[in-house]
Amino acid sequence: MTGIFAGKVALITGGSSGIGRATALAFAHEGAQVVIGDINSAGSEETAQMITAAGGEAFFARTDVNRAAEVAALVAATVERYGRLDCAFNNAGIESSSISTANYPEEDWRRIIDINLTGVWLSMKHELPQMLKQGGGVIVNNASALGLVAFAGASAYVAAKHGVVGLTKTTALEYAKSGIRVNAICPGFVETPMLERIGLLSDPKAKQAVTNLHPMQRMGAAAEMAAAVIWLCSDAASFVTGIALPADGGYTAR
Repeated sequence: MTGIFAGKVALITGGSSGIGRATALAFAHEGAQVVIGDINSAGSEETAQMITAAGGEAFFARTDVNRAAEVAALVAATVERYGRLDCAFNNAGIESSSISTANYPEEDWRRIIDINLTGVWLSMKHELPQMLKQGGGVIVNNASALGLVAFAGASAYVAAKHGVVGLTKTTALEYAKSGIRVNAICPGFVETPMLERIGLLSDPKAKQAVTNLHPMQRMGAAAEMAAAVIWLCSDAASFVTGIALPADGGYTAR
């Protein structure tokens, strides 16, 4: 396939649905060979099949981003299969329940921090050495608009996503001279299976309340987030590193 990423390799964690799937498809559309890491085998296999059915190249490797050995194996499998790693979208994450800080169960807190923050760090920990070895690359981490502002009842999620923003900026500084760019996207509320799971799409009143949080008076689409990732990974953003890019319909501008 031809496109701006022809001959390049893109790794996406959390590619079984939502923003991850949309981004995997967008990379493939632009000619990249795509690797998907996720714990959801059925959804990820479907994403890979969607890519190959359209004439692209993709494979899936089951990966829990909270397990260092599995993340290392994912990167190793990518390099073994395709010989390099040019772009990584560290997208895997989970939602949180609405619970006040003092009442937050410790087990739930640790799980959200482990997957949404430590999982991003583990992914970069194993992606960066390969990018250094080949002389460059681009990483985009999926933070959130809630990595920039607070949201009552979501202390663990907000803490994790703020951490992703700080981690992204620090890593960008560390590797700026090595040809590696590191940025984050900060989506607003996007219509994905994650929002469905927490009831924000099926309940009309809840959906309208969340929609009203955005000055554009609508939620985002997964394809719009994918477009932001594609731009950040492209040569059009060659002088962009260390940013947390809001893609939030004006949510954080209020």
